[in-house]
Amino acid sequence: MRWWWAVLVLAGCSAGSGAAPVDDGWQVTVYYTAVEQFHSGQSVPVRGCQVIDCENGDDLLGTFPRSFATAVRDEGTGRTSAGRYLNWSHDKGYWLDSAPRDSSGKPLRPFVSAAADGLQQGAQVKLISCGQTLVDAAVCQKLMSSLWEITDEFTPGLGGDRHIDLYVGEETGPRFTESPWYTTLSQAVLEVR
Repeated sequence: MRWWWAVLVLAGCSAGSGAAPVDDGWQVTVYYTAVEQFHSGQSVPVRGCQVIDCENGDDLLGTFPRSFATAVRDEGTGRTSAGRYLNWSHDKGYWLDSAPRDSSGKPLRPFVSAAADGLQQGAQVKLISCGQTLVDAAVCQKLMSSLWEITDEFTPGLGGDRHIDLYVGEETGPRFTESPWYTTLSQAVLEVR
């Protein structure tokens, strides 16, 4: 008996119940919106577009702490101290916006938006098990209690087979990447609807 089957039985599912297909062996990562006020250090100028409908602009968007600009580039979005969003994508560069955006330009939704290669846009995904990674129980429970929707995509080269990235909203304090929320799950079990 596979270990994920035992998880399903414990979760109250049974064979033939008409449930959506269950798939194990996934790597699950999270992404977030960086928040400028939680970053400090040397400021750097950031250039890009003043609006979303622009590519690779050269306008000065402001000066920001280097760690914030880097987090925006890594995560795709950040809220500035002025309340605007500094977004980034591999094909557009940086731009200022009124919301954090997914790859199709729609606002990201915390604990709903997700990215995955190999799953159709609009597919709904439920995390059934946090897999073999030791993870904070509250974090695992919140990730499992959410219904995720594939609305975003990975920067080319960062995704891959059996990898899903879950959007958890804004970082909640300094050094967010050292918090229990910034986690990677291995051998996770998903239900894809």
